Amino acid sequence: MDQATRKFILDIMQHAKDLTLATIRPDGYPQATTVSYGNDGLTLYVGIGKHSQKADNIRRCNKVSLAIDGEYGDWKDIKGLSMGAQAEVLADPDEIRHAAECLAKRFPQVMEWAGTEMMREVAFLRIRPQVISVLDYEKGFGHTELVTV
Repeated sequence: MDQATRKFILDIMQHAKDLTLATIRPDGYPQATTVSYGNDGLTLYVGIGKHSQKADNIRRCNKVSLAIDGEYGDWKDIKGLSMGAQAEVLADPDEIRHAAECLAKRFPQVMEWAGTEMMREVAFLRIRPQVISVLDYEKGFGHTELVTV
């Protein structure tokens, strides 16, 4: 991936509010849920319910898809990302701490949970993109570029 494409991807990741994460349910249907995220470069971190359907889906199959949309006022200004990725529920305390710190950079209220009962119910995910579809309508309607990570 060239430097300009990487910068474009990171800029969208930095400015978007949420992402939509699709996991695979036991019946084979995708389950899409909007979640907040933090990132360290291209690696994404998400906090979800430890006993949620999403967590169970990822424990069973680590393949996920996600979409991150940039804000726009007109269709010709649409920019976004769609990713095929691998997700994992973190178990190592240092990795969990890093995930929480990445989320706290974007959402400082995460640190209010530290040491509370609520934090015991959160599972942190690390999501590593494998392929990214970069959407940029300024280059034409429906323009996408596929990037392998």
